[in-house]
Amino acid sequence: MTEIPAETLVTIFGGSGFLGRHVVRALARQRYRIRNAVRRPDLAGHLQPLGRVGQIQSVQANLRYPASIAAAVRDADVVINLVAILFERGKQRFEAVQAEGAHQVALATAARGARLIHVSALGADPDASSLYARTKAAGEAAVLSTVPEATVFRPSILFGPEDDFFNRFAGMARISPVLPLVGGGETRFQPVFVGDAARAILAAVEGKTKGGTIYELGGPEVKTFKALMEYVLAVTERRRLLVPLPFALAKLKARFLQFLPKPPLTPDQVELLRSDNVVSDAAIREGRTLDALGIEGAAMEAIVPSYLWRFRKTGQFRGRVA
Repeated sequence: MTEIPAETLVTIFGGSGFLGRHVVRALARQRYRIRNAVRRPDLAGHLQPLGRVGQIQSVQANLRYPASIAAAVRDADVVINLVAILFERGKQRFEAVQAEGAHQVALATAARGARLIHVSALGADPDASSLYARTKAAGEAAVLSTVPEATVFRPSILFGPEDDFFNRFAGMARISPVLPLVGGGETRFQPVFVGDAARAILAAVEGKTKGGTIYELGGPEVKTFKALMEYVLAVTERRRLLVPLPFALAKLKARFLQFLPKPPLTPDQVELLRSDNVVSDAAIREGRTLDALGIEGAAMEAIVPSYLWRFRKTGQFRGRVA
């Protein structure tokens, strides 16, 4: 185990995002100095109240520009890369951000001689039909070949107050009488609380993880996509029709939806749903999970109702199912 002083400087790429703000909070509580490297520092002001005056600094950086990456890791002791995109827009392409971007962060970290923590995703696979999954795997490979002692985390879908999963489908259920079950809703997920994922990253910063290791992060329950939709409807107290949608038809529909400003579904996401998103048996056997880090994952039932109540017709008050 590597002992790291509390005054260590940690550079976080993507610290203003959903997972990022929880990582920043966890590090700030342990009195680490934090440099948040983001494309728009002017939009990262919400991080400042998470720490002491001067503890959290936001700087401009873009994974497509190596010089900005090098400037962001200057003097850093630990580097964390959280950057990912769910769909492509303009110059923000999967290959540029999740593969080559991860490589550039690793190169800058190696040049600095800092420790590297890279966050990937469950389902990362060089042979996957999904470009998202292939570029996630390419990013992992680039990181571990450049910084062999790096720690890599693969979380399942993350849940928490600002998540893009439960909030999205609860919002859909509020306005639509139907929720589609892509591929019949049989894809399995292992949702993990975002705060638990942040605790795992903190453990890596504190030197409690094994270098050169890929950890898989999943919560205590494995649920099918259909079961998760049923759970959303139960929490929001709404009755909606769950309609199985074959993969081929879902992909056809996604070809049109992908052009919306924030698409609810893209063809690549349909491909992702062809594979389960759960912790592997190998990770469990080899001690590469939350449990192995001494973290007891929070159950959905303990967290999700605390923020999905706003999608009920009666808000915080219990009412009839509508």
